[in-house]
Amino acid sequence: MEMAAGTQFLTRPSKWRVWVIAAVALVAVVGVLGAIKGGQIAKMINASKSFAIPPESVTSAKVDAQEWQASRSAVGTLVAIRAVTLASEVSGLVREIGFDSGAFVRKGDVMVKLDTSTEEAQLASAQADAELARASLVRARSLREANVSAPADLDTAEAKAKQTAANVGTLHATIAKKTIRAPFDGRVSIKQVELGQVLASGTPVATLQSIHPIYAEFWLPQQTLAELRIGMNARLRTDVFPQTSWEGTLTTINPEVDVNTRNVRVRATFPNTDGQLRPGMFVNVEVLSPEKRTVLVIPSTAVLYAPYGDSVFAIEEKPDAAGKQGLIAHQKFVRLGERRGDLVGVVSGLNAGETIVSSGAFKLRNGASVVVHNELAPKAEVAPTPVDR
Repeated sequence: MEMAAGTQFLTRPSKWRVWVIAAVALVAVVGVLGAIKGGQIAKMINASKSFAIPPESVTSAKVDAQEWQASRSAVGTLVAIRAVTLASEVSGLVREIGFDSGAFVRKGDVMVKLDTSTEEAQLASAQADAELARASLVRARSLREANVSAPADLDTAEAKAKQTAANVGTLHATIAKKTIRAPFDGRVSIKQVELGQVLASGTPVATLQSIHPIYAEFWLPQQTLAELRIGMNARLRTDVFPQTSWEGTLTTINPEVDVNTRNVRVRATFPNTDGQLRPGMFVNVEVLSPEKRTVLVIPSTAVLYAPYGDSVFAIEEKPDAAGKQGLIAHQKFVRLGERRGDLVGVVSGLNAGETIVSSGAFKLRNGASVVVHNELAPKAEVAPTPVDR
């Protein structure tokens, strides 16, 4: 028993020693790790103090003062000066077609002839009756002058002569109606009849449209009525021929304003000698004011649009913290005006000659440093002509 108690007494101090050594070692390890991490954090803090955000790459443009002619733009539709659907007044068999689909015809050209053999035979008979009636009338007048016949005989002969002449005129009119002619110069559509076809009265033959000159009809807000005048110049463009524009004249201003939209219907007339413009085409029309004004313009890509206001970044040369000259971007709020092509007018917020960021403004903040690279900057134009690739 004495030996066992002594052994137990010797074992307890050894366990405490192990725990103490382990605790000291743990503290030492934590201290070393803390020192290492503290050194790393200190280095990061020192590095952050000397770190500078690299400048953003942008393109630039000058605020340019240009002479712009005041205009009102609208989307319009082309309308033929005159347009009709040719049809037959009477029924009959098609014997002749005098036009080709899409051809240009002159006023009076024969379009379609119907069979008139029956009417021509009836006309020959009616003309014979008319000759006989005229001869009978001559004899009746002679007899009446000689007081040989009664007045009623002369009246009967005169009525018979008029009746037969009317029959001849009726047949001439029927034959003429069976020949369909062009009522004016124009271009004819695809034909809708064929030789040998029996046409009922009112059956369409083709449409005929006069396309030189041509109308462009469009709508403008009622506020423009104070500016609109008959004879004002107008310009027309269409995406069918993007390289071409047509110059015309404002010819009609509707006397009433639409009660639903408060817009007024307007018509301009444009020359169309080459026939490129077709009725029904969608077009863009500008009504040009005779007055010109100076407008500050910038590329529309320079504008940052936002609900609280539109803005641009102006570029200024200022020294940085180290005293080195650099380019700094400052945000400026602007009020925009009319837009034409790639350019937009600035009503207020900028001055002529200022340099602004034309592209890349979305990644900037106020006071950011920038570097300008205009080598690949697109050119902003009033009338851009994009090329499909």
